[in-house]
Amino acid sequence: MKPLAEDTDAKSERVLIQLWRAASPARKLAVVLDANHTARALATAGLRQRHPTDGADLLRRRLADLWLGPELAKKAYGPLPSHESQSG
Repeated sequence: MKPLAEDTDAKSERVLIQLWRAASPARKLAVVLDANHTARALATAGLRQRHPTDGADLLRRRLADLWLGPELAKKAYGPLPSHESQSG
């Protein structure tokens, strides 16, 4: 079997696969939701660092650009303020 990650030895990978197979659907969902929450928090922190004067609403709108892509974010949430560039 081809390894899932090149930086993980085969024995460790087998153990990880066994753990995932044994995990309940609820546990798997919890892990995915936690990873999603962490990704959003990291993306928001990066946006806050690049745009320190933005309020929470504008940061959420910028996050939508990252998460959904600028075109869908604009359709869903409206355009960024006209003086803002979407590339940040």
